[in-house]
This record gives sequence, C-alpha cells and structure tokens, in this order.
Amino acid sequence: MSDTLVARDVVQRVLTESMGRGADFAEVFVEDRASSSATLDQRRIQELNSSRSRGAGIRVVIGETTGFAHTADLTEEGLLSAARAAAAVAREGRGGVRHAALEPLRDHRSRAEVTPGSVAKSKKIELMTRADEMARASGDAITQVQVALADSTRRFVVANSEGVYAGDDQVRTRFAVSCVANGDGGMQTGYRPLAATRGFEILSPDAIDEAARGAAQQALTKLSARPAPSGDLPVVLAGGSGGILFHEACGHGLEADAVLKQASVYAGKVGQRVASPLVTLVDDGTMFGEWGYFAVDDEGHRAARNVLIENGVLTDYMWDYLRARREGRVSSGNGRRQSYAHLPMVRMTNTYLMAGDESAEEIVAQTPRGVYVAQLGGGQVNTATGDFVFGATAAFLIENGRITTPLRDCNLIGNGPEILNRVDAVATDFSTTPGTCGKDGQQVAVGCGQATMRLSGITIGGTAA
Repeated sequence: MSDTLVARDVVQRVLTESMGRGADFAEVFVEDRASSSATLDQRRIQELNSSRSRGAGIRVVIGETTGFAHTADLTEEGLLSAARAAAAVAREGRGGVRHAALEPLRDHRSRAEVTPGSVAKSKKIELMTRADEMARASGDAITQVQVALADSTRRFVVANSEGVYAGDDQVRTRFAVSCVANGDGGMQTGYRPLAATRGFEILSPDAIDEAARGAAQQALTKLSARPAPSGDLPVVLAGGSGGILFHEACGHGLEADAVLKQASVYAGKVGQRVASPLVTLVDDGTMFGEWGYFAVDDEGHRAARNVLIENGVLTDYMWDYLRARREGRVSSGNGRRQSYAHLPMVRMTNTYLMAGDESAEEIVAQTPRGVYVAQLGGGQVNTATGDFVFGATAAFLIENGRITTPLRDCNLIGNGPEILNRVDAVATDFSTTPGTCGKDGQQVAVGCGQATMRLSGITIGGTAA
C-alpha cells in the first residue's frame, strides 16, 4: 500500500544521503492527500470543491539544529535535493529549527476527484438537502440553515535513520448542521457536528436527521433564554460537552514540548497530586473511528493509550520522538503534523476523562443551584499559568436539582489545575466530540470526551445582574 508512494530503495538512498553528511538523525515523510468539501447555505450550494496534494518532507538533525525541507517533486532526484537542502541548513549549527522550503514542482497536477470515490456529488447534495429539510421542519422560527460536508483521504509513509519504516491510510468524514432561529428575543443559533475517522457509512439517514433536529432544537430553545448569572457557581458539564475544556486547559500543558521549555504549570510534577481523585485523564490514539484515531503517528510510531493523570496523580506527559530521544524516553505516539510541508510536534489525539460510577440524573438532582452546560464553544488558555476562558453555547439554569431555564451564551472562566481539583462527581454516560486543534500554526484532528461531571465551582461570565 504505502510503498507505492516512493520505492523503498529510493527512501533508503535518501536517508543514506542525509546521514552521509554528518547527521545524527534523518527522516523522510511522504504524503498523498485528497479532500473534498461542499456547503449548502439557504438551500443553495455555495461550495463544491475537491483537491489533491502529494509531497515529501525531509528532516535532518545535527546536534541541536534541525534542518527541514519539503518538496512536491517525488522523483529520486527531487528527494535527494531536499535531503541536501535540509542537511545544509542543519550544518549551520545555530540551534533551533530552520526551514529550507523548496519551490513546488512546476508541472505538479492536482487531481479533482471525490473522496471516497464511491460517493457521487449528487449523493452528497441529496444528504445535505435532507438535513436542510429536516431542520426547517422543526419549527417556523428556523430562518437560516447551513449544512457542511467534508471528507479527506490521507496516505503516508515515513522512514528514519533509526530503522522506522511505517505507513498509514486515514479516511475522515465530517458533516455539520448550523441553524438560526428568529424570535422576539432576537436571533439564536444551534450547531451539531457528526464526524469520524471512517467513511460515508457514518452518514445514515437516522444520523443526519438527528444532527439536523438537534441543531434546530438548540436554536429554538435558546429563543426563550435569559441572561446567565454571574459569579462562582457549581457547573454540571454534559457528557462529551466538556472534553474540549480539559483538552485546552490541561491537555496542552501535558505536551512534552511545553513541559521541557518550562512553559507548563505541570512541569516537574510527575508523581504529585494535581487533580481530584475522581480524575483520570487519558490520551488515546487507538480509539477506532474517533476523530483523533490513527494506526501510527506521523513519525511512524504506533498509536498508544497513554494515562496522563491517574486518580488525581500526574503520571506522565505526551512525547514525540525527538523530545523523547533527548530525554532517554520512548515516543508515546504523539508526533503529529498537519502535512508533509510541516515538522512533527507533540500533539494530542483523543483526550478524555474516564467515566465514573454515578448517574447523570443523580448528579443534577444533587445540585441545588448551578448551571448545566450542554455544549461548549471555543476558548483560550495560557499553558504557562493554566488560566482559560471558554464559551458555553448551550446552557441551562439548575434550580432545586432540576434543569430549568435556558441561558444565553456565557463564558466559563478559570484555571486548569484548580478546575481539576474541583471535579466532585463523575457519571457513567461517557461520550466524545470531534474538534480541530491549532498549535504553532498547524491544525490536526482531535477527539475530546468525558462523562457528565460536576465542578464544585467555576466563574460564570454572565450578563444577569
């Protein structure tokens, strides 16, 4: 499969060329990626695109300096030229990472084919139209509907001077419905994604109908929303919804690059209690079908299940190959890159908190007053301090142990280490949500998850007096 990208003997000669110039480590990463996307906005197709890219990235390490070159020329001479360029940069020996990007091959052709190839464009339009109709049927107040569909097929092979030689095929499919409802209280929005590292089999009629109805119902419910309360209140995070909070507020601080630069609040704390005993945090690239799933990472190491925090105690960090090598460790399978034109770095895969043994209903019933967050939006975090701000795009008031009034969008403001210690109840209803994680200009697919859980207190940035 992956050998067809570049012949094994060519890869071997490129590595030999790189190492023969005094390198301590060399790597060849070759990738073939195809993608397509479509958007239905207000019952009209706004976008219907497909693209194809092929290329290679060559990494050469000499001492503390990394040279990197990428090229779209997959001939042997093109790869050897990239290897020489990367080695030349590495020999400058100025420390840090230096890039030597080559010009793309002029006669390189992008192939505009649909992926997966068995699904016609007409079928994709049919699926999006179905979702549009289902969302509008939920209520006359639904005035705008947008449906987005995207898929990608990524095939790569990676080899390095340490003997690693591995490849992977990754197919991802994503479908999302966005709705706007208009009422006396103004416009409100709803959103539901459906995504997996699988093919179009995930887009069954029932799954599409559920996503469309969910997005519409969320927007309709928010029409009667009132301003959220302000101050420190208990918060119950619905299963799956809060995973992104822990991904951002805690996960990035457990990536080895931040730790080694002393830019993480978790640096030097392995073996120490950093969270409530109810918290076990895991990063797991082996979860088949989840958005952050893969067989091997972008450095050729097998995906793994890594326990980062166990019963509140910090047990380890996430590692890519080079940082692990420098520290006498082994890679944890967390070396990832956006494409062949990017260097790998430490990245999360599917990051989640393990389920507990309580029921979600009991957790809500045991909360006299607080906020129930059904869906989180985007946020920001400072890995050095752990401080974060997240938006809650679907929230409700909890009164006398019952979920009552919907609330307008509000913010959750806190500190990662403090929040980990405020987890005082965890349910059994584990679920995940897909996402895209940005770091140092690179985007990769990740999954986040957790069961319904309660935080004993977190600052709500609401608007109510």
